Amino acid sequence: MAILKIAHLGHPILRRQAMPLTPEEIRTPEVQRLVDDMIETMREHDGAGLAAPQVHEPLQVVVYEVASNPRYPEAEDIPLTVLINPVVTPATEEKAVGWEGCLSIPELRGKVPRYTTVRVEALDREGKPVAFEATGFHAVVIQHETDHLQGILFVDRMEDLRTLTHLAEYERYWAEEEA
Repeated sequence: MAILKIAHLGHPILRRQAMPLTPEEIRTPEVQRLVDDMIETMREHDGAGLAAPQVHEPLQVVVYEVASNPRYPEAEDIPLTVLINPVVTPATEEKAVGWEGCLSIPELRGKVPRYTTVRVEALDREGKPVAFEATGFHAVVIQHETDHLQGILFVDRMEDLRTLTHLAEYERYWAEEEA
């Protein structure tokens, strides 16, 4: 396994639509290695999730996990999940606004509205279909990561760019608001 280089805001790969994979492609050693490397990279950087375009691969692959993450200390634990070719649809009209950050936009956070519950249909890392609903922070992580597969970044979803904040200033002035 390897720690992969993360693409940062401004790199064209972050603005392209990622390509889907067939079940046969998913089971190849190359894609399985990519999934393992993405998991290791996400954990190395204390990310809640990572999409393949963020590591310079234009493929519809997402990994996520939250377990005692120092970047998200208040977040509930979410088990390691691999989603390939995910389709995410709102399961409610209700949205909540919360602070988000991104490994591809380091040191910045901003307030983003997201659906509070989503339905997910995807393939797992063996190429088998999975379907489930997610709520709360779990739903936010899924929406954030699957946006990357469409070339969308959290700043594109922000309704008020005045909340775009450097991480140090977020911790100084805004983190208390969340507690």
